[in-house]
Amino acid sequence: MRDRSGIALWAGVECTVNRVGDAYFNQLERTGHHDRITDLDLLAELGVKAVRYPVLWERTAPDGLGSADFSWADERLHRLKELGIDVIVGLVHHGSGPPWTSLMEDSFVAGLEAFAGAVAERYPWVRDYTPVNEPLTTARFSALYGHWYPHRRDSASLMRALLVETRATAAAMRAIRRVRPDARLVQTEDFGAVASTPRLAYQAAFENHRRWLSLDLLYGRVDAAHPLHTHLLDCGVADEELAQVAAAPCPPDVIGVNYYLTSDRFLDDRLELYPAWTHGGNGRDAYADVEAVRVREEGIFGHHHVLREVWERYRTPIAITEVHLGCTPEEQIRWLVEAWEAAHAARAEGADVRAVTLWSAFGAYDWDSLVTQARGHYEPGVFDVRGPAPRPTALAVVAKELAEAGRSEHPLADVPGWWRRDERLLYGAPRATTRTLCEPRERPILITGAGGSLGAALARACEERGIHVRAMTRSELDITDAAALERAIAEVRPWLVVNAAGYTRVHDAEDEIEACRRANVVGPTLLAEACRRHGSRLLMFSSSFVFDGSKPAPYVEDDPVAPISAFGAAQAQGERGVLEALPSALVVRTGSLFGPFEARSFVALALSAVQRGEPFRAADDLFVSPTYLPHLAHTCLDLAIDQAEGVWHLANDGVVSFASWAKMMCDAFGLPSRAVHPCPAHTLGLRASLPRQGGLHSRRRATLPTLPEAVEHYVKHRADAVLATL
Repeated sequence: MRDRSGIALWAGVECTVNRVGDAYFNQLERTGHHDRITDLDLLAELGVKAVRYPVLWERTAPDGLGSADFSWADERLHRLKELGIDVIVGLVHHGSGPPWTSLMEDSFVAGLEAFAGAVAERYPWVRDYTPVNEPLTTARFSALYGHWYPHRRDSASLMRALLVETRATAAAMRAIRRVRPDARLVQTEDFGAVASTPRLAYQAAFENHRRWLSLDLLYGRVDAAHPLHTHLLDCGVADEELAQVAAAPCPPDVIGVNYYLTSDRFLDDRLELYPAWTHGGNGRDAYADVEAVRVREEGIFGHHHVLREVWERYRTPIAITEVHLGCTPEEQIRWLVEAWEAAHAARAEGADVRAVTLWSAFGAYDWDSLVTQARGHYEPGVFDVRGPAPRPTALAVVAKELAEAGRSEHPLADVPGWWRRDERLLYGAPRATTRTLCEPRERPILITGAGGSLGAALARACEERGIHVRAMTRSELDITDAAALERAIAEVRPWLVVNAAGYTRVHDAEDEIEACRRANVVGPTLLAEACRRHGSRLLMFSSSFVFDGSKPAPYVEDDPVAPISAFGAAQAQGERGVLEALPSALVVRTGSLFGPFEARSFVALALSAVQRGEPFRAADDLFVSPTYLPHLAHTCLDLAIDQAEGVWHLANDGVVSFASWAKMMCDAFGLPSRAVHPCPAHTLGLRASLPRQGGLHSRRRATLPTLPEAVEHYVKHRADAVLATL
């Protein structure tokens, strides 16, 4: 189960079925993995050696073993066996079991024992099991914080739930080992640590003892000498019960370390330094409980530190069983690489580290609300499932490199993640630190046409995300000059070229056809040819002007182009020329652009006129998909980093007439929308023919945020920009 470097690549499918009240949140259904057995072949192609995979009790036998339905698990576990992928079967994943039991009831123990035995008999080739995933974390969320069923909020309930989970795990493994004596317990837990201000050192010490409690119980170490023994008794746990657990230990064969950026916490009694929502307490002291990464100058403890702690405490083989970060693709890469390198470092020091696990292989929904709400917040994993089929992300490329070579050559992998940079610090006393700048060690992104609105937005997005960028204006680099292009790309050595240069004057193009053609056809084609020669990827832009507007619905990527203006014709020819020269190019069609720093956009012109008390005429028979530049820039970077190819439509989710859009913006700024005068397009004296329907929709993935969200961000950013000049 290991590669030649000694560390195996595992994967996991987010499979939480948690109960909130009487509602169940099922990740397998929400990500669509429930209906796609072909997902398993995608994991095999990455070089995955083992997969944490669900045969969940509450899904398989919700009404008891007599009516259990194993058909879904049968098909998938047999397929994994055919693919040569080892399986670590999970039986309960952040759940509380079927509706007739819960973490607080002894029936959970007997029920899970019976179900585990049935699973072992059905799949005798499976050796590895996780009967209850992250028992302490699940108990905290269900019985201390009240997020999940049974929604308790006290320490006694927490300890009761944890004891039930411990007994259930031991009972399940006994049942499994009656069928397969060499079965192994792969026990996962989140091992985040707690730091604090001096006043709260006692609370941090308590929580740092508690972080080990689920494992200590399984190892039979919770006796009268244990630091939490008195606390357990105070919570109503009987000495006899603790003695029974200690007398029949069920030590893990592999300890699964789950560790997230939010795992490490910091407790601070200086409440005035933190927002009210972070405030809490223990009955003795009030304090803020925040992510250590946001306040602790030393930052997070990190994978390496945690692996060493676990090894020193238990001397049991270890695997990192969840590596996931809900963030941008480059930060996901950096988090995975950091975990991988930590595993190697700990192994070199003597710890028996076996594997690193790609978690949320197919992403996850609504973990930003701890899956207590169905808001549709999706975090991609190794694959992005929002399109018609799972799309490999940048993580897939990096994961395959790690599996095959033991290291990644991705151009963004060597830069420190945001959790290693000073901008991570949000709270606490003012610090005399300087901003940590990323060393330009990696190959940069080259942006052409950086002096324009689109190029500037892309450059800002790169800087915000710690991505090394070389931005060139048109005066610095003319993309229609083949020799200049060759020199620039040879000098900069970009891994990605973003072409934001182009002729954008739609109506002037009717009289300046050749200038438009050179900028939008000749230049991009030359750029594509240069990228092909130098091994650089290419991102270029087009628009809805490649369509004639006769379609009654928004246009999608595979609709045939049919431009009705010189500008649209040049864009269509440019798309074709680029994709013929470089089929791997990413071509993004957008709607009408607007952003907080643009003075000549349609929105800016409308707002300026109304602010001056002037009427503003806008067409009510031309429809567009407005596109907010910061949203576009960040999403384009995500796609480019993921090595997306071909034509994509990106616009904020919404189609409006120009007149309706202008009124919407006036309302957002508290300006009189009656100053906007709707009129037919033909009365505006426009030289170019514009598509009546210019709306865009994507079949390849979810679009940008909605138009109301874009307007909200625009208002806020415009206000911030004005304040910055005062």
